Amino acid sequence: MSQIFSADAAERRLRAGGDATLFATVRDLWPYIWPAERADLKLRALGAVGLLLIAKFVTMAVPYAFKWATDALAGDKGLEGVPLPALLLGPVALTIVYGVLRIAMALFTQGRDALFAAVAMNAVRRMAMDVFVHLHQLSLRFHLERKTGGLTRVLERGRNAIETIVRMSMLTAMPTIVEFLLIVAVFLYEFDWRYVAAVSVMIVVYMWFTTKATQWRMAIRKSMNDSDADANTKAIDSLLNYETVKYFGAEQRESARYERAMERYERLSVRTYTSLAVLNAGQAVIFTIGLTVVMAMCVQGIRAGTHTIGDFVMINAIMIQLYQPLNFMGMVYREIKQAVVDSGAMFKMLDQNPERRDRPGAPPLEVSGGAVRFEDVHFAYDPARPILKGVSFEAAPGQTIAIVGPSGAGKSTISRLIFRFYEPQSGRITIDGQDIGAITQRSLRDALGMVPQDTVLFNDTIGYNIRYGRWDASDAEVEEAARLAQIDAFIRTVPEGYGAQVGERGLKLSGGEKQRVAIARTILKAPPILVLDEATSALDSFTEREIQTALDRVAQGRTTLVIAHRLSTVVNADQILVLDQGVIVERGTHAELLEKQGVYAALWNRQREVDAAQEAIRRAAEEEGKSVRVAVAM
Repeated sequence: MSQIFSADAAERRLRAGGDATLFATVRDLWPYIWPAERADLKLRALGAVGLLLIAKFVTMAVPYAFKWATDALAGDKGLEGVPLPALLLGPVALTIVYGVLRIAMALFTQGRDALFAAVAMNAVRRMAMDVFVHLHQLSLRFHLERKTGGLTRVLERGRNAIETIVRMSMLTAMPTIVEFLLIVAVFLYEFDWRYVAAVSVMIVVYMWFTTKATQWRMAIRKSMNDSDADANTKAIDSLLNYETVKYFGAEQRESARYERAMERYERLSVRTYTSLAVLNAGQAVIFTIGLTVVMAMCVQGIRAGTHTIGDFVMINAIMIQLYQPLNFMGMVYREIKQAVVDSGAMFKMLDQNPERRDRPGAPPLEVSGGAVRFEDVHFAYDPARPILKGVSFEAAPGQTIAIVGPSGAGKSTISRLIFRFYEPQSGRITIDGQDIGAITQRSLRDALGMVPQDTVLFNDTIGYNIRYGRWDASDAEVEEAARLAQIDAFIRTVPEGYGAQVGERGLKLSGGEKQRVAIARTILKAPPILVLDEATSALDSFTEREIQTALDRVAQGRTTLVIAHRLSTVVNADQILVLDQGVIVERGTHAELLEKQGVYAALWNRQREVDAAQEAIRRAAEEEGKSVRVAVAM
């Protein structure tokens, strides 16, 4: 990770009250603007600075050409006070010089922008990559609590803000400062200190007003951003739950909810544009007063015979040239302040440290047999509500261990602990005698395979989602994994086959088809340890039997942990653990647990009653269907 996400950067922002300042932001961005490993980008940055200085010297020469041409024209009435260039070259030649200088100024300026573009966009790209990597390093807790729509808006605005800060500070703020210093030098040389004082006072008042007005606008802007994120979150949340909205006929309610959010955004947007108009008007008034003062001073100088008409024209040209970058300076300040606000939420998120890091020098996991062992594991998401209370068990290599129990007993928490999404508060988990807290997370997850209850697929092709299990797999291996998962025949009936798109979250596929894709990619991964987290609980009985056959095939020869809701799927497990309120209350084979007539037997009998009732309903429906078909035939 780069320095922008270092602990030092986070600590600096915390000392500053948690809000990033422009100085701190630019300091943290400096490694991106001046990358140590990219000499070519450093040369580009230096070249851009060189072109910047040349462009500004040429910019200062333009008013001189204007002055000389004017004095040459005025020289017909007398040569006294006419500068030498005006006498030697004449009005036409000086006008051509003026045009050439303006062209050169534009070329050098555009060349500077083009040269620096690679530096700026490289900084944005690297920052975006670091953000993406950092988000994947954050804990499952962070991702369970996030709002997808709001997060994407924060990241989008943050990325744009970084680009704004890099480009504005290097391509606008620095040139304007250079130009102001050159104007001071010209005024001191051609005129006197009074002109410098007048322009300096104008700029100080101009920047003071801009600062105060921008700070006023920032509060409005922040509220507008919050309302924008809120509206966007509501829209995405509603669209992701499209089917639920339809089930309950809630289109009008969702529309009203979204409209309320957009009405607040509308009000704040109007206030934002109104405040911008006030700011622009105030800036124009301040600059015009300064321009009028220095031109009036020059008029007095012409009357006194100390200045020429060309000086009057030159002052006007210099001030008009100053107005554009000065106006940009106001815009730069506004944009950078807004960028700091927009990037603040992103930096706050990036300052969050991953809950789980590999220990320094952690070795990779070495799997010899795949034995999984829990030793007196205690865990709680919230200290006030313990989930696991001293869980201990062992799955021998190649053995299938089933974990059953009522909802909320802590079954799925066990799978999250195995994958090290969370750390136990006490106790330890080992694989082949190696504490999983002491090994690299990458090697741990390479050794584990998961078929979850709710399979979420990438919005890509079926082939892409299966190959996700092992990215370097050949097409033949992907197809073989699909065949073993009993989905190859279905895929070949789809027009585009393995190239068919599955849609957002895999919504174009049925529940059973998604589960088969999940099984296929786990087969392709071929892990020594397999975790099945209620992989069939959401399926109908017929699909469940088909999926279970595929799962049994996958589990052969692997250490398998089956977290089950439907007990019919675990009757052949080598050992069944009955979890209740975070404690293993029973353990044994299916037959042994039925003999005990305890919690497992009660769960089994209750489920058989439910299954029998569902089967009776299904048969009644089939009989009714037969009767209807006979009546129609008659």
